[in-house]
Amino acid sequence: MIVLEAQKTVGAAVHIDGVGLHTGKPVRVTLLPAPSDHGIVFRRSDVTEGDNLIPALYEHVKDTTLCTVLVNGAGVAVRTVEHLMAAFAGFHIDNVLVDVDGPELPILDGSAEPFARMIERVGTRDQRPPRRAIKILKRVEYRDGDKVAALEPGDGFAIDFEIDFESRAIERRVGSYEITPDSFGDLLSGARTFGFRHEVEFLRERGLALGGSLDNAVVVDGDEIMNPEGLRFDDEFVRHKALDALGDLYLAGAPIIGRFVGYKSGHGLNNRLLHVLFADRSAWTYVAAVEDVPAQSGATWAEAGVAAAER
Repeated sequence: MIVLEAQKTVGAAVHIDGVGLHTGKPVRVTLLPAPSDHGIVFRRSDVTEGDNLIPALYEHVKDTTLCTVLVNGAGVAVRTVEHLMAAFAGFHIDNVLVDVDGPELPILDGSAEPFARMIERVGTRDQRPPRRAIKILKRVEYRDGDKVAALEPGDGFAIDFEIDFESRAIERRVGSYEITPDSFGDLLSGARTFGFRHEVEFLRERGLALGGSLDNAVVVDGDEIMNPEGLRFDDEFVRHKALDALGDLYLAGAPIIGRFVGYKSGHGLNNRLLHVLFADRSAWTYVAAVEDVPAQSGATWAEAGVAAAER
């Protein structure tokens, strides 16, 4: 039976500790339940004066170099939000206060899997108001040379992604993923970030990537993978780019109903695509999000919808 999908928050407070990818410093992230229509908001608890709240919305993205950086009107920033945002998208979480005691989220193992396990420990809680979604009505795209990021009409949410690298360790890969709470863990959650050895050395010389290691990234040296355990998936590289896109697009402020198509896209193109989308009011509309639930004996469609919202 198709019913209205309720908004969701995390079932209880839960935290995780790690190190920042760029600072290399310890950082703790705590997820706190938030009320209906609160949205996803980051709170820099180490900032004790002025505004330390940063809404997780595309218009607050101020830098996309190596990661997605959110900045509020007071100039307070939080870096590397994309993996946690992907986990929120995968679990259909709408409302949460993310307390972080430093300028960037921990890199953990370089994927969204630790964040997913964190959420699984406390579960999610349905809230009474229904979710609303952004339905794509026509194709919109953003191009930069041969790189493309586009959104097209579709049912549910899916990602088609293609990468093309000269390294034989990566090469050209194509992935297509239908994203649901049931599929997210198997398809994308565990795919790790990746980079090249010469890039890591360059960044460290400039005081960046100080927390990076083979424990939290796949490192490619020429045509070889340096990690002794190898890859988690044969196509882990393209899966991770799809994971990044999922997190970046969840900064739209609501789930998207449609299909994302990316060719060599990254954080910058993903964010520019959202700007293009919202600048064209004929390209999208808000709709009620729906889900399949077991039919309830004797219940009407409306009664089932209320029941789902009150769970």
